[in-house]
Amino acid sequence: MWPGTSGRARRPEVPAPSSRHLHGGCTFAEQPDVAAPDATIIWHADLDPGILTVAADPVPPGSDGESLDPRELARWLRIARGSDGTEHAVLSDGFHRIRLDVAAGSLAAGVPVILRYELAGIAAVEPKLLPLRRLLYLCRHRRFAQSLFVRDARMTRWILLLRVHDAEAAGATQRDIAGALYGIGADWRETSDSLRSRVRRLVRDARAMAAGGYRRLLRAAPHQSDGDD
Repeated sequence: MWPGTSGRARRPEVPAPSSRHLHGGCTFAEQPDVAAPDATIIWHADLDPGILTVAADPVPPGSDGESLDPRELARWLRIARGSDGTEHAVLSDGFHRIRLDVAAGSLAAGVPVILRYELAGIAAVEPKLLPLRRLLYLCRHRRFAQSLFVRDARMTRWILLLRVHDAEAAGATQRDIAGALYGIGADWRETSDSLRSRVRRLVRDARAMAAGGYRRLLRAAPHQSDGDD
């Protein structure tokens, strides 16, 4: 794995996900107690349509302004190498991420390259346009463009489902969950039908998410309008 050089700990190389079913569809290279911004999770291309497939070609003469030096992005770059030698890379500061699959050449070699992008079709290209703009901005300005990483409005519910799942896994009842989320006390039986139904839906959806529904989150990502920083 390419080592970070700006305040981020070195990590051992981790195996890239070899199929959408292995390890839940991504690499779980971190201990559960590692803070989310410091975790290195690399999703499989089958589940993340926004992954950019690139070839890292040698820099030809006269390519001023077109080459990428991986050493200049080292503070954000993590690479997992697949069994076939393919490099699966993520550029992330812990809160923003850009995924690359290097089909030819290497970023881990640490030498300047020209990136050649694999884009084809119409519908298949659309989810890759925003990640491409994010990558170009990062390469030009050496920072992530905040306006190109608008918070997903569904995040609040996803966090709520995580809380419900963790509570149920710890042995909490639906009444306990209602009390923690909505301040419902011992009078659970006198609570309105709508609130009880809301809690039941949360429990149902949390179980479905934990059973594999999380794999659909990346594919269901809404398209984002263009923006500038």
